[in-house]
Amino acid sequence: MVGCGFSSDQATLGISWHVMAMYGPSFFTGRIIHRIGAATVVAIGFLLLIACALVAMSGIHLWQFWSALILLGLGWNFAFIGSTAIVAQCYTPEEKGRTQGFHDFVLFSSVAFASLMSGAVYNGWGWDALVRIVLPVAGLGLVAIVALGLSSRRRPA
Repeated sequence: MVGCGFSSDQATLGISWHVMAMYGPSFFTGRIIHRIGAATVVAIGFLLLIACALVAMSGIHLWQFWSALILLGLGWNFAFIGSTAIVAQCYTPEEKGRTQGFHDFVLFSSVAFASLMSGAVYNGWGWDALVRIVLPVAGLGLVAIVALGLSSRRRPA
């Protein structure tokens, strides 16, 4: 944002709202999962991430940066909390410690790698390339969660 001519105060406010959008919904995301299901919440998260990319691709005005950052935070929250709820349904109590530990290791290693790579992609190919990467990644996640939902409906109870 600062590189596009906005002040550091404007950038800081945008990042503040992004962080609020990442963590603030956690107070009610569990209730939403209980009401509509974890897979649906994850799908909504991926749709919000796609909306984030579309807003970010639409221009570099202040409202676009701020809107994209808020959508990114909300999408991350729903996808993260929903997917964690799905993982929690996949193991027995005896497997809990190892499974959660492995899940957290893979997840946070991926997050660290993606964070580092975002800087490399931005420096190497620019803002447009960075934003466009979100579309196939979120799209693939959306297809996977829809496939999971369809396969779980076909299994006999």
